[in-house]
Amino acid sequence: MSKKHQKKNRKRSAAAQNAVKGRLDITRSGMGYVIVDGRDNDVLVRPNDFNTALHGDTVRVSVSGSSQSGRSQGKVIQVLQRKQTEFLGKIELGRNVAFFVADVDKPMPDFFIPPDKLNGASHNDRVIVRLAEWEPHKKPVGEVVQLMTPGNEGDLAMKEILMENGFPLLFPEAVTEETARIPDTIGSAEIAVRKDCRDILTFTIDPVDAKDFDDALSFRVLKNGYYEIGVHIADVSHYVQPGTALDDEAYNRATSVYLPDRVLPMLPERISNELCSLRPNEDKLTFAAIFQMTPKGEIKHHWLGRTVIHSDHRFAYEEVQEIIEKGEGLYMDEILLLNNLAQKLRKQRFKKGAINFSSQEVRFKLDETGKPIGIVIKESKEAHQLIEEFMLLANRYVAEDVSKVKVNKKDIPFPYRVHDTPDEVKLLPFVEFARKYGHSFDLQSPETIAASFNQLLKDVQGKPEQHVLEQLGIRTMAKAIYTSENIGHYGLGFESYCHFTSPIRRYPDILVHRILDDVLRGTVQPDKKMEQKCKHCSERERSAMDAERASNKYKQVEYMQAYLGEEFDGVISGVAAFGFWVETIEHKCEGLVSINSLLEYDDFRLIEGDYSLAGMRSGRKFRMGDKVRIRVIAANLAKRQLDYEWVIAAGMAEAGTGSQTVNPSGPAPKGSGQGHAASRGQAPKDSRGRKEKESRNGAKKEKKTEKKRSGTKRKDKQ
Repeated sequence: MSKKHQKKNRKRSAAAQNAVKGRLDITRSGMGYVIVDGRDNDVLVRPNDFNTALHGDTVRVSVSGSSQSGRSQGKVIQVLQRKQTEFLGKIELGRNVAFFVADVDKPMPDFFIPPDKLNGASHNDRVIVRLAEWEPHKKPVGEVVQLMTPGNEGDLAMKEILMENGFPLLFPEAVTEETARIPDTIGSAEIAVRKDCRDILTFTIDPVDAKDFDDALSFRVLKNGYYEIGVHIADVSHYVQPGTALDDEAYNRATSVYLPDRVLPMLPERISNELCSLRPNEDKLTFAAIFQMTPKGEIKHHWLGRTVIHSDHRFAYEEVQEIIEKGEGLYMDEILLLNNLAQKLRKQRFKKGAINFSSQEVRFKLDETGKPIGIVIKESKEAHQLIEEFMLLANRYVAEDVSKVKVNKKDIPFPYRVHDTPDEVKLLPFVEFARKYGHSFDLQSPETIAASFNQLLKDVQGKPEQHVLEQLGIRTMAKAIYTSENIGHYGLGFESYCHFTSPIRRYPDILVHRILDDVLRGTVQPDKKMEQKCKHCSERERSAMDAERASNKYKQVEYMQAYLGEEFDGVISGVAAFGFWVETIEHKCEGLVSINSLLEYDDFRLIEGDYSLAGMRSGRKFRMGDKVRIRVIAANLAKRQLDYEWVIAAGMAEAGTGSQTVNPSGPAPKGSGQGHAASRGQAPKDSRGRKEKESRNGAKKEKKTEKKRSGTKRKDKQ
């Protein structure tokens, strides 16, 4: 080997040894920073060293030295995972050449589009392009996958939100072809190896507009007087096999995404809405947890395994709620018994330490074009709790059974759903704030903290501070994640917990089904990549939640465009050094009152421990949870941003504190329209628990100001 080649190999070896894995964050100026878990400082990457990486990609970067500022520098040596492979933009045609220019706010190269990949697109057409290939030191090559119809900006915005968060709009051709080859019928040999539950009363309970029914309940009374309740879950793992294009795509997506006007499924509709959907009057393959319970809700026996069912009826939540309230309707006796058992299970959970956080779900009424024409606030009722409790029960028992199995005296790698105990740094400010309203906390142990939370949530019902304390309490909690380390689920009060009940829309549930089947067969092969898979699924879940928040915000802004200049009552939902957020009581639409609109009345400063902005001269406070009157002054769809101005109440006192303390002379304050920009040069922590981040080049980085709400779609929310 020549000395030249030896030198090259030594350089490659050194680069590999100094390599770290992280996510590439490209600023608007074009500089890149790789964010590495467990590392205090990001790694600076200059544009010439991106090596085909785009914003948001997971990359491996070799760390080569430090910049003049002392920051580590590096070069991307491998793109491990693309965040986004489909982009919205327009086609530019030149002489014998076509390019695609993406609509993005971060620098990225134009794509070369071969003539046979234009698929009917013309100059200036708006299209969706998929990244097909990209060799180093060359232009990326793309393929037009969809022509966009002009006119429906709302539809375009929803698609853009999905793509921004790394969710492709279409399934690859290989996935479509694989799905088409799956047989429609269930063979007698498959039925023979399953518990046959087709003669037992079985029904589903879902949202009225649902199409994918992935869980069903069966019910019968046994000769010994016990109730047998079966929680039957669509057997997706029977159809989605490891090593297939279908499984690879499901893993990459890891979750379905629920937007106000559509669902982007994790699996093709032929599987989610047909083969696996537990539709009435059809034989379906399921994986079940079957319980024998006493009338007091005590579990005497349980069984886990594969079943075949034949659903007798498809209920909507509203129908079941009406049966519960009126005591009449189809399968009334069975539903009332199941509801009674569910309420007993619920009481047992809270008695054992579960925390009774509740959240409201906002849904939009849409016209035929997808434009919002109304907002509905949905609350959890007994019909929802009926399903939720039995889903939680099944998830817990599956996790508990698997946690007891050992291979070579070691735990099986398994995707547990865990929720850590509260972070003391976040908890203590909340405890101090709650004390101002007369609520005390026992911080001796996680159990006493949970009991204190439940007592507080009970005591604040109907009181002015209810909203603020509930929301702040939720924000003190850790985020639930997937991991192979079983630390339990604090919020639910479970020592072991997993997601078993929604495999149509969550990939971790498919993993759970596969491992459970191996456990039942006695053929467990520990998966050394399980923790990596758990981390991936947690990241995709966060991306889906980001997409859902962004789409909800878009629809809120679109809805409030009709109310520009109108006034509404609201509640202060967050405060920061640059203003405060207000959520309207009527619509639950959140907007920012900029501090710039208040400067002519006082110099307001953030009081962190008080979750308030306080006037330095008047003492007038805007505190989280206060009711205020606002006027809608701007609804910016491009930024997905609402701007409000504070409306001064007539006859306000001249001095004092609280939400009604000052009546400044002059006209009502006018909003600056500057939206979410901070008004001071400092970087204080806002009262939502976030900090203003300095951008990598020394200027302030644009803040994320959308409110992060907890909770997910449907049923087993935790």
